[in-house]
Amino acid sequence: MLSLVRSGACELGLLGSAAPVRPAGLDVLHVEDQPFVVVAVPGGVIEDDVTIRPGDLAGQKLIASRTGSLMRGIVDDITAGGTGTEIVTVVDHRTSILPLVLTGVGVAVLPSSWTRLARRCGAVVAPIEPTAQLHVAMVSLPAHLTPAARAFLALTGSLARRRAAHDA
Repeated sequence: MLSLVRSGACELGLLGSAAPVRPAGLDVLHVEDQPFVVVAVPGGVIEDDVTIRPGDLAGQKLIASRTGSLMRGIVDDITAGGTGTEIVTVVDHRTSILPLVLTGVGVAVLPSSWTRLARRCGAVVAPIEPTAQLHVAMVSLPAHLTPAARAFLALTGSLARRRAAHDA
């Protein structure tokens, strides 16, 4: 994403990372930090809105993304504990995870931005502690934005400030 914005192929880039990004030559708008949550079908050991620890997932089947993402790193840490927790399927796209959870394939670790949708679909969502944070930011070149890109960046900044005030 950084290369696309630097080259001018994209005016704006939205990215999530394990640490705040500070790329040279680009403007960065911090959007939000998202903790990770566990998403599961109701009726199991995971209860909605009840904080769990990684060890509480002993024996669970996990749905995971491909190696390399922060989300996968959390899943790998959970499975490394020797508690019988195992990865039962690996997906290429995050959008595939919630349908797999809802059909009972397993539980998943997702950024908290999935909470509202998961609950609307009937899943339970539990905060997991300790957890990493997904740092979400929008990057752009310091100049030469089209009016549409400037407007979108301003709207994103406004929403980010509103969320930060709400969370404070």
